[in-house]
Amino acid sequence: MDQKIEAVLEAYHELIREEHSKPRDMPPGGRDGGQDRRLRAVGPDTGRFINILAKSLKAPTILELGTSFGYSGIWLAEAARASGGKLISMELHAYKTEFAREMAGKAGLSEHIDFQIGDAVEMIKALPSGVDFILVDLWKDLYIPCLEAFYPKLNPGAIIVADNMFMPGNEDVKRYGEAVRAKLGITSVLLPVGSGIEVSRYDFV
Repeated sequence: MDQKIEAVLEAYHELIREEHSKPRDMPPGGRDGGQDRRLRAVGPDTGRFINILAKSLKAPTILELGTSFGYSGIWLAEAARASGGKLISMELHAYKTEFAREMAGKAGLSEHIDFQIGDAVEMIKALPSGVDFILVDLWKDLYIPCLEAFYPKLNPGAIIVADNMFMPGNEDVKRYGEAVRAKLGITSVLLPVGSGIEVSRYDFV
């Protein structure tokens, strides 16, 4: 990590500390109301973990489902730069993407990220095949629809990381865990990193 990236990550960490000291209220207008200012970030342990995993791949196409305000994208874009790959980051809300884009610029990582705004499932369907790494970290009821969309596009050896398996650990993520393990060619393990992550690898059968 160079100094610019470390400075941006520390700025995020300060925002995360502030967020954790406040009540977790649903924003006005609900999840799609354009009022949600919580980072909902994966945190430093998961960030480092996905950075290490993504760097283990050669020139990977990395897909991030749920840009939010860009924290995990910094870790993934740094891995993309180091390994000669690229990051495609998808988010429903433009105001979140704009913040993420600004922070990526400060980190010197803009050229390694393709920000896309819209419905994740439809955007995944529009992607060409050949995805090597996926971070699944959006609204939990979208985990399985996204899985169904990206599964046919995986390269052999692709790695999938799904966040929030322990916290909130609701029925949606439990069903995702069952669904991803039922896919042909998938080997998967649940790890106590951050809020709990399901780490899966696809090997063509």
